[in-house]
Amino acid sequence: MPEVRLSQGESFESLLRRFSKKVQQEGIISETRRRGFYEKPSIKRKRKEAAKRRKSARSS
Repeated sequence: MPEVRLSQGESFESLLRRFSKKVQQEGIISETRRRGFYEKPSIKRKRKEAAKRRKSARSS
């Protein structure tokens, strides 16, 4: 779980922005969405293969 500490004189809005940014960087929201429903093994395999293809296409 990401943790942010309130600095002296910092507003709640800036604290919330820093927290949101940290959550985004750690991929917590995307992980929660992915786990929100059951994913069949065949779909999981296809998703991983597609990610692998995208990654190899980017590096070429």
